Amino acid sequence: MPDFLLELLTEEIPARMQPRAIDQLRDRFTAGLAAAGLAVGPIAASVTPRRLVLHATSLDAASTPVSEERRGPRADAPEQAVAGFVKSTGLARDAMEERDTPKGRFLYATIVTPGRGAATIIAELIPAIVRDFDWPKSMRWGDASTSTASPRWVRPLSGIVALLDDAVVTFAAAGVTSGRTTFGHRFLSSGPIEIASAATYVDQLRAAHVMLDPAERRDIIVRGAAAAATAEGSAVIPDDGLVAENAGLTEWPVPLLGRFDPAFLDVPREVIQLTMRTNQKYFACTDASGNLAPAFVCVANIAADDGGAAIVAGNQKVLAARLSDAKFFWDADIARVRDSGLASFTPKLADIVFHEKLGTVADKVDRVAKLARWLVESGAVLPSPSPLEGEGRSRPSRDQGEGENGVSHSPATHPHPGAQGRAVPLPQGEREALADLAETAARLCKADLVSATVGEFPEVQGIAGGHLALAEGLDPQIAAAIRDHYKPVGPSDTVPTAPVTVAVALSDKLDTLARFFAIDEAPTGSRDPFALRRAALGVLSILLANRIRLSLPLAISEASRPAARGIGGQPVGMQLFHFFIDRLKVQQREAGVRPDIIDAVFALGGEDDLVRLLARVKALQAVLQTPDGRSLLAGYRRGVNMLRIEELKDGPIDPEVDAELLVEPAEIALNAALDVIVPIVAADVSEERFESAMTALARLRPEVDSFFDSVTVNSGEQEVRRNRLALLARLRTAVHSVADFSKITD
Repeated sequence: MPDFLLELLTEEIPARMQPRAIDQLRDRFTAGLAAAGLAVGPIAASVTPRRLVLHATSLDAASTPVSEERRGPRADAPEQAVAGFVKSTGLARDAMEERDTPKGRFLYATIVTPGRGAATIIAELIPAIVRDFDWPKSMRWGDASTSTASPRWVRPLSGIVALLDDAVVTFAAAGVTSGRTTFGHRFLSSGPIEIASAATYVDQLRAAHVMLDPAERRDIIVRGAAAAATAEGSAVIPDDGLVAENAGLTEWPVPLLGRFDPAFLDVPREVIQLTMRTNQKYFACTDASGNLAPAFVCVANIAADDGGAAIVAGNQKVLAARLSDAKFFWDADIARVRDSGLASFTPKLADIVFHEKLGTVADKVDRVAKLARWLVESGAVLPSPSPLEGEGRSRPSRDQGEGENGVSHSPATHPHPGAQGRAVPLPQGEREALADLAETAARLCKADLVSATVGEFPEVQGIAGGHLALAEGLDPQIAAAIRDHYKPVGPSDTVPTAPVTVAVALSDKLDTLARFFAIDEAPTGSRDPFALRRAALGVLSILLANRIRLSLPLAISEASRPAARGIGGQPVGMQLFHFFIDRLKVQQREAGVRPDIIDAVFALGGEDDLVRLLARVKALQAVLQTPDGRSLLAGYRRGVNMLRIEELKDGPIDPEVDAELLVEPAEIALNAALDVIVPIVAADVSEERFESAMTALARLRPEVDSFFDSVTVNSGEQEVRRNRLALLARLRTAVHSVADFSKITD
């Protein structure tokens, strides 16, 4: 059984496009062979900057013959219809079979497609794959590029190797004819290479200084960079993304260590690392103390005769120029801050349009500052003990004293190590001081957008502002809030924990969400130009990681002032809160939490605290994984189905049970069990002991099972029947004190 080799030789393929390209090549080739009926063994694909390679093993020599039966028109149909069917099959009229069916006598044709050779199938398949290949960006080239019908490819396609064992599979794709000729490394190999067979390809390319396997190149980069840094007393800062990018830029990677002037270390570490990583693809290094070292590792694509000395010298020169620019801009910003303060940058924010319907960045900053102060003054951003660990409510319910805007007037709290998990009041003076810090940080959090450093290096916004705040001598809490208020920017990013930072980060994201929803810019489908889904996930991460007991609708209302209407006149708060719940399902699905159970808890209404909601959800999911929990769910569904039918006819059924009408031992036992369990569940829910509440409900399993096994609900006596339905309604009410089980799908 032959092997097949395909190499598509091209100009440099961008590193970010390479992984998807080899997956696509493998998938399209596999699907094409399957559609043609040609069996194949394992298929491997690899990529370098200059070539896509596919190696398929153990192909059948030919595809399996295919027999297809087609039904035609009735045997007595007009001659024109019969002739059309005969022509479409390629068979003679007398090769047709007439067959009786319930609808009459019809013509049937059996078409046998003979097997085709592997080379024939491949010669048709590869040009189609090349023609239809889906690149994120592609180009035309050569004389044919004047026509829009000309081939497109990521970069000019210059050669195709197609070998079935040692025989060339001949075809043409994108104006290139297949053969056995390729080229090795651009600098370390010269002249064309004739590939003898599919089996010799890898060794022949390695001899021409081409490592085909991306994993091998990544491993060489990791080990080589570490060795180069260690030899100079440094350590490479791990960066998997940069490893993959360098592997995608080289066919023969050679890590080399370079150095830069230690005077540049006056520039913030993040700016130096960003310059090296983004512009030059260098790895940064640290010294023995973990501080940034004046050293870097670059990855050459050549093993130079001088050991890389000239390459290192050239890279050091380029980096010095970049760092000189960075130091110039940074020194200018530092001088201005020390002379006039970070606040001197903020007037220019009025010249930057945030959105044409939402005003300037200065307008946004003003809103964020007010919201940050409110979050601190209301006690909303101060962490509380987990509901699974705490001994009581740490945030008053909404009926325990709210202001006219729905803002709780309860004292702000914070966890105290000596209080066994309970929250204790934060003194008024401390709370006001914290609110002042949060408002100041919010008013300065966007100041660095108009700094020279961020103008040159936009990626360090926030980070640059934090350093400038420290240089001015501002409170470190303000500096930290400026630095981290964009966080988290992704699922792997760190989540702020300091109260001032949390206040500013939440305010910034809530303002963005509320304002864009108000102007009807909510995400739709895959469209999310303002990254609102990411902002919502950031809010959720901050709330849950810090166990912040915040009424989210209340915060949305505050962020939406003045009250705004969104799509169809529906209040923004309602739209946005449901949007948060949808994002919560997405976020928690990855953590193993079922979205239907979130729906079951949310369906009860009145749950505006996501920390408490998630505690309920996790408790419910844990109990439903036990035999008692599953049995209770089954009994609940059976009872609710009965109630639904009866309530459609007679209206809602009152859960008030008349004990004197209970005659069967099983119904008496169920009612007695509810007498015991319902108060326990109510107390547990009130004290946020949700797993305890669910466990208590699950203890009803024996009585529920016995009730359905031995009691006939639809008794002939009307009073007894209504009383038994009332007992089921009481069970439903008890269960609904924790969750609406009807929303649970399995």
